[in-house]
This record gives sequence, C-alpha cells and structure tokens, in this order.
Amino acid sequence: EGMAPPQRILFPPEKICMAWQQRQRPGAGLDNLGNTCFLNSVLQCLTYTPPLANYLLSREHSRSCRQQGFCMMCVMEAHVNKVLHFSGSAIQPWTVVRVLTRIGEHFQLGMQEDAHEFLRYTVDAMQRACLSGSSNLDISSQATTIVHQIFGGFLRSRVTCLSCKAVSDSYEAFLDVPLDIKAASSVTAALEDFVKPEQLDGDNCFKCSKCDKMVAASKRFTIHRVPKVLTVCLKRFEGFTGRKISKVVEYPEYLDLRPYTSQAAGEPLLYALYAVLVHSGGSCHEGHYFCYTKASNGLWYKMDDTSVDGCGINTVLGQQAYLLFYVR
Repeated sequence: EGMAPPQRILFPPEKICMAWQQRQRPGAGLDNLGNTCFLNSVLQCLTYTPPLANYLLSREHSRSCRQQGFCMMCVMEAHVNKVLHFSGSAIQPWTVVRVLTRIGEHFQLGMQEDAHEFLRYTVDAMQRACLSGSSNLDISSQATTIVHQIFGGFLRSRVTCLSCKAVSDSYEAFLDVPLDIKAASSVTAALEDFVKPEQLDGDNCFKCSKCDKMVAASKRFTIHRVPKVLTVCLKRFEGFTGRKISKVVEYPEYLDLRPYTSQAAGEPLLYALYAVLVHSGGSCHEGHYFCYTKASNGLWYKMDDTSVDGCGINTVLGQQAYLLFYVR
C-alpha cells in the first residue's frame, strides 16, 4: 500500500482481541490526589479500551517483561487489574501518580495538567516500554507493538504538482487525530476539513522533482492505515492564550471513517464510541475533567473521580467533548 513492510513483527496481530473477554459491571472510581482529575479521567478512558484491557488483564506483559526500573506497561497492567477487580467503590491511583515525572518530566503532582497531553505522554511511554530492547528498528517495525497496533495508524500526505500532475507521497505514524473545530460544528465536518486539499503557492511553493523547479501544488492528508482504536482530540484550547472554544461540536455514536481514508471508495469502516473525556471550565489553566465510558457490560457510566454513575447514551452524546475514543 505504498509503505515499506516491517522487518520484524513485535506483537502478533491475531492475538489482539477486540471484544471484551469478560462482561462485568464497571470497576472502581479514582480518588483525586490533588488536582489529578486530568489523570483520573484519562486512566478511566484507557481502562475501558477493550483490546488494551484484555491484554493487560491477561498479565501477559509482566510475565515476560525484562525491563529494569520504570515500565509504563507494567504500571498500566497493575492499575487496570486493580480497578477492574476491585469490589469497593474507589481506589487511590498511586501506581500511576508515583511515576508521574517518569511519564513526562514536566508533570508535577498538585498541578492541573492538560488531559490530552497526559494521554499523549502515557501512550508514548507505553510504546517506549514495548520497544525496549529493540533498538534501530525501522518505522514500520516500530508500528507492530501492541500499543501501536491498537492506537496507531498512518497518515498519507500527497502533494500533486499542478503543472505536470506528478505525485509525491509521504507517510507518518499517528496515535491520535487532532481536529480543528473553529469552523466545524460536527466531528464529521471537522474530518472533512482535515482531508480537504490545501493549495501550496506563493511563498509555500513546492519543489517538483519532475519539473525541477518551484511550482504551485495541492497537498492533501488522508488516513492511510486506520487504527483499531481511533482517538480524536477536538482542539478546544487556543494555542497562545489557552482560552477555551466552548461550543457544541456534535459527534456520532457510530462513525464511518471510510470517506477520510486514502481508499475512499469501499466498504464502510465503522467505529463505535466507547469513551468521552470532558473539560468543564473557561481555559486550559483551570476547570475540571471527567469522562463517560462504556463498561464491558455494554452500559454507559459517568466517571467523575470517585463517583461512577450509570447514564444513558443521550447524556453521553450531549457533552462538550474534548477527547473522543472510538473502537473498530
């Protein structure tokens, strides 16, 4: 499909199990250990990610882990097993909080952090743990860890010369899709904007290898290899001021990713929503995070630190979402 095949496969794809292996009521809520709502809500979204939870509940990772010292996969395995096997109402997430600065050295206990940034660093730390002991791997092989096979995909950037129509493709791995919502009122509209061709001209001209000169061109991103779990970040915070874009952006319970892929014609690529992370407050420097997750029993719950309360899908779909999690 245009990309180099991996030289090594680090985790056999057929061992990834997409459906919950055991059905149960939701696990424990999480105590707030001092401004840790950003961490609690991200951890709950990850805990209810079926293919990740199935793997962590099997404890397969820790049985074969050779890592000395900090290993994010071992940390997540301990956390998820504790949450989902706990019979009481809430636990203290010290397993993760204790290693906060190992996840990202700028994170400080007691400080309100950005949930998307924490998610990014956590998944990256899990990816690093899966790659430990495998140095100098090509990019396709790095994408065969269990973490990248669950959360990762590839974007294709295609630049077309407007003079000679020559096409130049490049590929980049992604672990989530950030969507601009300034002009969009729905996730599907924001995805359409994401794949809309952009003109390169004037100062942005493109050096065409066929014409051998700077030319006007069109550039278009498409999702080239779709992830098993699609994480969408709605860009609610202005980069410079941190001010929040507090508008309703509609998102569906079921999303067809097919129109936004490199092969836009074909069978639908259906994804089902299973977690929504919400920020309430006026800017990224203040406010509160909580989330809605779908437990293995198929029911939705609002998870707000220690409280875990059942709710309906209409409540879930009516939120000012910040992060959306969809499973294939």
